[in-house]
Amino acid sequence: MRSFDLSFRPARQRCRIRIGSGALDELADELEREWPRRLLAVVSDSNVGPLHGVPLAERLRERGLRVETLTFPAGEANKNRETAARLEDRLYEIGAGRDSVVIAVGGGVTGDLSGFLASLWHRGVPVVQVPTSLLGMVDASIGGKTGVNLSAAKNLIGTVHQPWGVYADVALLETLPEAEYVAGFGEVVKSAAIADVRFLRWLESAAPALLSRDASAVELAVVRCVEIKGRVVTRDERESGRRAMLNFGHTLGHALEAVSGYRVAHGEAVAAGICLEARLAAKVTGFPPAHVRRLESLVAAFGLPRCLPSGSPIAELIDATRRDKKVRDRRVRYALPVALGRMPTGEEWTVAVEDDVVRGVLEESAREQP
Repeated sequence: MRSFDLSFRPARQRCRIRIGSGALDELADELEREWPRRLLAVVSDSNVGPLHGVPLAERLRERGLRVETLTFPAGEANKNRETAARLEDRLYEIGAGRDSVVIAVGGGVTGDLSGFLASLWHRGVPVVQVPTSLLGMVDASIGGKTGVNLSAAKNLIGTVHQPWGVYADVALLETLPEAEYVAGFGEVVKSAAIADVRFLRWLESAAPALLSRDASAVELAVVRCVEIKGRVVTRDERESGRRAMLNFGHTLGHALEAVSGYRVAHGEAVAAGICLEARLAAKVTGFPPAHVRRLESLVAAFGLPRCLPSGSPIAELIDATRRDKKVRDRRVRYALPVALGRMPTGEEWTVAVEDDVVRGVLEESAREQP
């Protein structure tokens, strides 16, 4: 098992990271040692709760810890203010006070919702992330971003609330449906594309092992993604600059999710967004066309989409980008690489791209739909 810590300034907050076999035993040990009398609120969705949320709650109760379970309907469409309010009501019902701890057991939706809940409850209680999806392990559980969606835009309401710890055991991925597992590689490819060309080269050769869920290969991928994101977010926790690089593929990816009514999975949307924004980068930052093709080939190797979904409304997608969190002075800014593994340096970590350029890339992609 890999164990390391992230340290966030100026508060010097520590986030424990445990990745690999035995991570949940380590969690139980640390909770028993640190908070033997606190109320632990285990939050999971209706799919993951029976598989992992309830068993973890029972494991913690066997240690003599006080545990309650909270459940909400599964799905990105339920990551909203209404669900958050119902969970808040449930915390009140079980008597959760300032000495409670929220434990998120699930994928990115659960992690975002639970972190949001913990950040607001009594003006902030600790949250522990137990990711059960690949996307959650490599991205969503790290860095402290929390949030809920509006019907037309993703993650516009949220907070930054660092987890007390992240405990990821890749064995939990065995219960993940194939489509959801594969979708997580959208974020894996993004991590390599923005920061580590050697990692990208390894992904190209390791794709078959990763798709077959080889535990050692998956654990290596998770560890490297966490290292990359951890290095970025500890230097720019509040996204005042450098952290924006993590949004490569996400401006158009989030637009795809919102326009589809969140029927397009996040990882799939990010994969398509990576390929689309790589083409933008070729026009704006000088990103080499050969690198565009290489990214598209890697995305395809994981069985993820390289083009717009059939029938995507281009005008609505462009309109959705105008609601992105990176809009400045009414101009949409994108996180675009200059080469594989290299983002722009200096004060500007994003670049403004005119709608006409975006429209041209989207129309080009639409013509290539299979």
